[in-house]
Amino acid sequence: MARALITIGLILVAVGLLWPWLQRIGLGRLPGDLVIERDNFRLFFPITTSIIISLIISIVLWWLRK
Repeated sequence: MARALITIGLILVAVGLLWPWLQRIGLGRLPGDLVIERDNFRLFFPITTSIIISLIISIVLWWLRK
């Protein structure tokens, strides 16, 4: 369990450090990411971005287990 938490923490740190570069390639503004804007309200729900990040994390964790 400790190893999994450390791995997840390292992945989150890496994504946090790489976020400025990830935004340049369009991550966070992909087709399928929902943005609802009203008068004093803005809802951003990145469905497509979440799926892509989930796939990447799954592949990395699978690779680390081998």
